[in-house]
Amino acid sequence: MTNNCQYCSKKIPISKVFCSNDCKESYFQKIVISVPKPFVKKIYFFCSEEERELEIKTFAQRHNWHEKLVTEKIEELFQEYF
Repeated sequence: MTNNCQYCSKKIPISKVFCSNDCKESYFQKIVISVPKPFVKKIYFFCSEEERELEIKTFAQRHNWHEKLVTEKIEELFQEYF
């Protein structure tokens, strides 16, 4: 029997939940990240691609989060909201 990693969906033994410590850390950091809906709307409807990247980078630095995780979270929220 196998399980899937909670973060990256790789096949792993059933006795584990995550395939690596990086996946574990990323999973829990991504849960902590909260992005307001107006911010998501602003960067997708009123900003160009370059402005969006800059806004996300600034937002991630302001809250001391990894930019990659913030980007993933914002993309998930965009799919959920709009």
